Order: sequence, then structure tokens, then C-alpha cells
Amino acid sequence: MVNIKRNFRELINKKDWKSLKYSLNQLDPFDVAQCIKDSSEGDDVVLFRLLNREQAKETFQHLSYESQEQIIEGLAQNIHKLSDLLNDLDPDDRTAFFEELPGKVTQQLIQLLSDDERKIATQLLGYPENSIGRLMTPNYVAVKPHYTIEEVFAHIRQYGKNCETIDSIYVVDKDWKLLDDIQIKDIILASPNQTVSELMDRRFVALNAMEDQEMAIRVFKDYDRASLPVVNEEGILLGIVTFDDIMDVVEEESTEDFLKFGSLQKPIIDPLKAPAFTLYKERIFWLVALLFVNIFSGAVLSNFEHVIQSVVSLVFFLPLIIDSAGNAGSQTASLMIRSLATGDVHLKDWYKLVGKEFIVSFLLGITMALGIAAIAKFRSPEIIYIVALTMIFVVMIGSLIGLLLPFIFTKLKLDPATASAPLITSIADILGIVIYFSLASYFLGF
Repeated sequence: MVNIKRNFRELINKKDWKSLKYSLNQLDPFDVAQCIKDSSEGDDVVLFRLLNREQAKETFQHLSYESQEQIIEGLAQNIHKLSDLLNDLDPDDRTAFFEELPGKVTQQLIQLLSDDERKIATQLLGYPENSIGRLMTPNYVAVKPHYTIEEVFAHIRQYGKNCETIDSIYVVDKDWKLLDDIQIKDIILASPNQTVSELMDRRFVALNAMEDQEMAIRVFKDYDRASLPVVNEEGILLGIVTFDDIMDVVEEESTEDFLKFGSLQKPIIDPLKAPAFTLYKERIFWLVALLFVNIFSGAVLSNFEHVIQSVVSLVFFLPLIIDSAGNAGSQTASLMIRSLATGDVHLKDWYKLVGKEFIVSFLLGITMALGIAAIAKFRSPEIIYIVALTMIFVVMIGSLIGLLLPFIFTKLKLDPATASAPLITSIADILGIVIYFSLASYFLGF
């Protein structure tokens, strides 16, 4: 790949457009996308302009949103090529690109579509954000129950060229209501004179266009399909969702949850290319918010100033104790957020998990207490019971906070990933300080 990029650079410098065009169109679209991604600004558009129509369509779908936007801006002067590109894109990929753009820009680009493609784009964009309807493509093959297998193959040859996949063939009635889906291998192995109705078992799984995309993720996971049909409330077949589209959603959701858990407001696709001020804006909100939360830690410490002055050795164990509380809480929160996202755990299960977490966190606390007690035995034996008891309490409380916060956020209709590690750590810090010095005051007689 390095040699390929170097050769392209040399061809661009020599302005040998003919050789460059030939070389680019011989590559796999994914490799072309990588070359465009790694090229300097300006060269990316030059490379993309040299692609033939089919190669341009496939390559565009492998590019990041930022690269796609740069390409569109670069093609703005060539309306014909831009129109061809937008019309050639698969409807679901085009919708994913449009929904990231400002509304005014999307409306301008929609005007470059043909009448048929404009109708499709408008319909898909009309579904709620993050709904399955936004993911689906209307390009699929549907047949009627009375078709013979020979007629099905003729139908596939006529209408299957523009479909993303023909792994499944869908059976509909005269009103386009979904009756069944049949795997292509069953059709291939059937006798030419058999009818579609003879292959039907009416056991199929379908997605509702209005449901959230996370529902589609769970259904794909449960049923292990390459594609699934999408219907409306009346069961009318509207389109299909393919596995590659779901993988894009999984990656997007995972990235979003991961960044939220780190107290970033939204994903930053490429921090190497993002302006410094953009990075600053995405990080400053939670940092400032947590700064004010941590003021409570300072206020609590000031209330126990006399205890600290009398037994300075207490300070040595303070970081160990509060960090253990935060770590325990973050562990539990990570597990709960993941389980809520995959559907393994539901909102109603919280009380079952509290009891189990109480036992688990108690065992963890005992183990951690033995460890810190061993340290205290050699350094400050006079406070060994204080640090051991505190460790048990803070690990248990931190774990329970980490368990409950995702459920509370889910109940409030918020993303459970918002119960981020820094937030859990800050709350655990405050409670840990209160418990630690309260126990110290009690046992040391202050």
C-alpha cells in the first residue's frame, strides 16, 4: 500500500492522468478509499475525479464522513459528476450521509437526484432519527406465492442487479404485505416447476421501520441473518436492512458509548485532522462540570482538617481508598451499560441485580481490605481497622452507585453511557472521603 501511494504521488506530480486513472480503477474500492484518506488535501478530490462511475460509487461508501464531505465540496463545480454519484449511491448509504449534513445542504443535494431517487431519499429521511427506517434500502427482490421457481429466477435476473443482496427473496401478496422470506439456496435447490407457495413455511422475522436501530442490532444478533425485511404497522414490506449497515450502527453506537463513558460530548472521527478548538469544545463541558462536583470533596476535607492534622498517616491511604471506590464503580457501570445495550438486562431487573451486587461487592471489599490492612500493618498499625473497614464500605458503595446510575439514566430516558466513569468516580470520591474520616473521627475519639 505504501508503494501504491508513492506511485500515485509521483503520477500526480507528473500530471500523468491517464496512467493514474487506469491504476486507480484497477484497485479494490477499499484500497482506493485508503489512498484517498491518506492523501493530502486537494489530492483526494483529484483521485476521486479519476474514478469511473461504478468505482466512485463503491469507493465513496468506504470513506469516512469527513472525507465524503470533502469530496462533495470538491465536486461542487462539476454538477454532472456530483449528480451521478448521488444517484448511484445505495439509498441507505446516501441517507446516512445526508442526515449528517445541515438541512439546507441536504435540500440542495436532494435537488440533484432523479425524480425516482429523490422520492426514495425524501421517504427515508422522513423516518425518525436513529430509526430502522433510516437504515433500510428499498432495493430488494419480492415475488408472489403463485410464481414458479423458473419465473422467480427470471424475476431475479430482471430486478436483482441493483439490489444490495439477494440472499433472501421476499414473498408478498397483491397488497405488498409480507408473507414470508425464502433463502436463495432453497430456491436454487428447488425444482423449476415448483411454486413459491410450496417452499413457504411462513416463519419469518421482520423489523418495524419506526423502531430504534438498537432493536435491529439485537434481532440480527439473535437470528444471525445477512438481511432482514422492514415493514410498517400493517405488515407492508417497505425495504430491507443488511448486515453491513447494522455493523456500521454497532460501531457508531460503541464509539458513542465509549466516548460518553469518558465524558466526551460526541464522537470526534479523526482527532489528527480535527481543529484544536473543536477538541477543546468537546471536552470542556464535562471537565468544568466535574470540577464543580469535586469542590464538594474539598469542602468535606476541610471539615476534617483537625483529624488530618492529628493523624497525618491517614493522608497516605486516602488515594488508595477513593481510587478503589471509583474503580469498583466504573467496573460495575461498564458491565451494566453493556448489558442494557445488548438487552441481556432490562430496567425491571435492577432490584435483582442490587442483591447480587451487594454480595459481590462485599467479597471484593473484604479482599481489598485485607490488602490495604497488610500495608497499614507495616506503616500505620494504629489505623489498620479504620482503613480496612473504610475499604469494605467504599468498594460496596462505589459498586452499587456504578450499578444504579445506568438504570436511573435509562429510567429518565437518557443514554446510560452518560453515567460516565469520571462522574461515578467523582461521586465515589466524595462519599469515600466522608466515610473514611467519619470512621477515623469515631475510632480515634475526635
